[in-house]
Amino acid sequence: MWLLLTSRLRTWLLLTVVVPLATGLLRRAGQALERRTGATPVTRALYKAGDLGDRARTTLRGGRRRR
Repeated sequence: MWLLLTSRLRTWLLLTVVVPLATGLLRRAGQALERRTGATPVTRALYKAGDLGDRARTTLRGGRRRR
């Protein structure tokens, strides 16, 4: 089924569905881990990965970039 979709449609699906889901899951994992163990470098990295998806989504929607 995946092969029948055009390249442009596959890219659109990845950027609109898969990436936001993945970044949301990373953020949730960071929250759960932080509740158990407190703030660690791993939890900070998971939060940064979640924020990366938010920043990319804002930039792609035409939002302003922070300097």
